[in-house]
Amino acid sequence: MAGVNKVILIGNLGSDPEVRHLSSGSVVANFNIATSESYTNKNGEKVTQTEWHRIELWDGLAKVAEQYLKKGQTVYVEGKLKTENWQDSDGNNRTTTRIRGLNLTMLGGKGSEHSGDNNETQQNDEPAPQVKPTSSAAPQTDDEVDDLPF
Repeated sequence: MAGVNKVILIGNLGSDPEVRHLSSGSVVANFNIATSESYTNKNGEKVTQTEWHRIELWDGLAKVAEQYLKKGQTVYVEGKLKTENWQDSDGNNRTTTRIRGLNLTMLGGKGSEHSGDNNETQQNDEPAPQVKPTSSAAPQTDDEVDDLPF
């Protein structure tokens, strides 16, 4: 049976992306995003828990990140978990887990020059990413019209 390795996150960038241009011609961007969850504990106090996630983007998406992403922006990331095992300089075994981003949508937020724009990019096998603005444009055919009241 095949498994599913899929991660979906909406969070805020903790810093500008770190972008490297490799000698092979590939581009890789790394950045952290924070996701927060709030709840009220049994003492009635509001508690906020923040998780940090390491995101890795390659090639077309990395170029988009380099050009458009800034600290504080809100992004939607779809990807998969990648785990690496390695030894540190003291010989201790270490494990690092990151999200290899396969889909990115810029949602705006603090530090965004495009706060009102929703630009979606999706990585594929082409060297440059597709950039499609999302909009609420009217459907183009009668088949796309639904009768839902909301």
